[in-house]
Amino acid sequence: MSSFDNPDPDPERLPGLDRGGGVPPGETPPAEASTTSGAGPYRRPKPGWGKGPLIVICVVAVLCALFFLAYAIVLIT
Repeated sequence: MSSFDNPDPDPERLPGLDRGGGVPPGETPPAEASTTSGAGPYRRPKPGWGKGPLIVICVVAVLCALFFLAYAIVLIT
């Protein structure tokens, strides 16, 4: 039984333990299966960015450049 001073259970009272704390053969649980759902052979990710984000970044950059160009033209005239 555990107490507040020692939360570990009493090794003398646990089933499946030999004297000295060893575990006899057959008492250990079977190996656990993989915890990831996509376990399998390693596949390298594709290098570089996807086309979508690059197009969006380029469009935003061109729109910003056109805005500042138009603003500069309006200030000059």
